[in-house]
Amino acid sequence: MDPRGWLFGWGGYGGAPELAPPWQRDTREVVAIKCVNKRSLNRASVENLLTEIEILKTIRHPHIVELKDFQWDSDHIYLIMEFCAGGDLSRFIRMRRILPEKVARIFLQQLACALKFLHDHNISHLDLKPQNILLSAPENPQLKLADFGFAQYMSPWDEKHVLRGSPLYMAPEMVCRQQYDARVDLWSVGVILYEALFGKPPFASRSFAELEEKIRSNRAVELPSRPPLSPECRDLLGQLLERDPVKRISFECFFAHPFVDMEHVPSPESLCKATDLVVEAVKKDQEGDASAALSLYCKALEYFVPALHYESDARRKEAIRTKVGQYISRAEELKVLVTSSSKNLLQQGNPARELLKEMAKDKPRLCAALEMASAAIAKVSRGFGGPLSSRVSASCGTAACPPWRGFERTFLSLHQIQTLMARAEYLKDQMKMREAQSMGKEALAEPVRSSESPSLSPLVPSERVW
Repeated sequence: MDPRGWLFGWGGYGGAPELAPPWQRDTREVVAIKCVNKRSLNRASVENLLTEIEILKTIRHPHIVELKDFQWDSDHIYLIMEFCAGGDLSRFIRMRRILPEKVARIFLQQLACALKFLHDHNISHLDLKPQNILLSAPENPQLKLADFGFAQYMSPWDEKHVLRGSPLYMAPEMVCRQQYDARVDLWSVGVILYEALFGKPPFASRSFAELEEKIRSNRAVELPSRPPLSPECRDLLGQLLERDPVKRISFECFFAHPFVDMEHVPSPESLCKATDLVVEAVKKDQEGDASAALSLYCKALEYFVPALHYESDARRKEAIRTKVGQYISRAEELKVLVTSSSKNLLQQGNPARELLKEMAKDKPRLCAALEMASAAIAKVSRGFGGPLSSRVSASCGTAACPPWRGFERTFLSLHQIQTLMARAEYLKDQMKMREAQSMGKEALAEPVRSSESPSLSPLVPSERVW
């Protein structure tokens, strides 16, 4: 028992102590205790420890490990921390060799949430590495950023020159002992993401001298061709692992990057946003606006997927899956209706397009725009692909840009341009729906540890999924 009356005992999981305050003797909480020997501390170590305590006592975030209390005696200082039963990210990666891109993306989103919180409070971690990223539980883990021993309060324009962190994850400007700023954390994020996806950090070396030589090189960091990654993932890795800190991605661009996609990070709000969109989708569906309903269902699916990842209760998770299955089925039906309607509209527009082609023979840019639009529409009739929406949009831009005069402007029908732009938006929605449906079906396929499947009412605008 310490002087304040706290009881310490050794728990059964990994020697983690149980702690209970004197006013709560009937409750036991498993915690982790970081024990620091006072004799091992030099002046710099004391400053680091005090900064760590100061930072952790003033911040609370679901993806940052919590400092519950700290104590000391004549020989030691004790930091009483939140206990994370899932171990660290390094062990998690090592046990699986590499992580699928979708798993790595979920962890990256959670890490980005923690970094956004720290960035908003002008805090830099300065020692980001898989060993300092803890997992809350062995199953369905939540990432927890830990070990703020090197953390500093740093404004975006502040610069430091003291060597901090772990060499494998240090930014080049830090290894080369140059001045650095908060962007060193972004380099470390890139190394962590690289290791998660490829099984080892980009500059794995046998000695610090070899590591320093590799990092000092001016060659761009090469990404292995296997396993295949999405273009967004490769783009982010390239921008994070930029040796020149001036050219490296900024925090603002990192948080806004489509691969990070912080808007769809699994959170308590994911389910609320999804169900609000579904309510609107059902309303439009009942009003007979199939195109609007389809678009809203697709947007809702983009929130249902993270909602399924976030939900830990097996019964509620199964209820969400059941409803998502209904929404996907209805979206498939609406897609058939919208596709049929769109084809009829395009067929009705054919005579006007042929007239425009005839009149545009001596106008190269207008002719090129019409050819581009016709090619895109012809491909649509055989089944559209990724680049088509941009191709239709580009054709509209090409046609609308020149300052046409006289009868050419009259016959360049605004209705035709509006029809093509509407088609481009439709194609974008279709591609989003395919991607969302793919993600939704994968989420639906996840196993659930529950034999109960709650009875759910029919689809109505006012209902919520729980």
